[in-house]
Amino acid sequence: MPAMGEVEWILAGLFLLVAVLYSSVGHAGASGYLAAMALLGFAPEQMRPTALALNLLVGGIGLYRFHRAGLVDFRKVLPFVLASAPAAYFAARYPIDKASYSLLLGGLLLVSAVAVWRSAARVGDDDAGVMLRPVRWLPALAAGAAIGTLSGLTGTGGAIFLTPLLLLMRWTHSREASGVSVAFVWINSALGLAGLWSATGALPAALPGWLLAVGIGALLGTQLGIHRLPLKGLRYALALVLLVAAAKLLLG
Repeated sequence: MPAMGEVEWILAGLFLLVAVLYSSVGHAGASGYLAAMALLGFAPEQMRPTALALNLLVGGIGLYRFHRAGLVDFRKVLPFVLASAPAAYFAARYPIDKASYSLLLGGLLLVSAVAVWRSAARVGDDDAGVMLRPVRWLPALAAGAAIGTLSGLTGTGGAIFLTPLLLLMRWTHSREASGVSVAFVWINSALGLAGLWSATGALPAALPGWLLAVGIGALLGTQLGIHRLPLKGLRYALALVLLVAAAKLLLG
């Protein structure tokens, strides 16, 4: 493993915390990783491949563990990923300048901050009695294409958008939404990273150490997500971090 400097070690610690929190709700943590890198002044060409690579590992661990717990319904995943996967691949190949990336990512992090804050307010709610609706293919394909495009352009997996949509449309219960989202994230991240790799072929030297950190975080987070609710205070803290990073990107 290559030696890491002080900034890389700080990022490893931040990445571990993000992985714990996000994986507990079926997300892989890309918006959190991007927020941490934005706060430390990383460039887009470093941020996108790093976030997608970390997403791939955390999403893979989450997919395995949520599937083992019976919380992944691939029939609900399919209509979303059929459109999102190719969209993520081709969008990731698109070169984006720093100013446009900062604006796009800042908006994404702002939306993520609101979503994380609202999810913290709902921790502990029981939705087991909610009557579900069947997933309709046309809206699911359209949503998948839009989320996949954003995923490829920014280096995210898209769960921050998919999970609220699943719950708003009453297509899944909360825990199943986590399982569906983590499968969606893993496929999007794999295609996004493949597209980015084919266009640039570059990954950061510190990536192995960061992968180790998020792997540990994902094991802890998925255990929390499957067997107990995540801590409300951690979600509020993360929402504030995302908000600060969004402000840094949008306001310069």
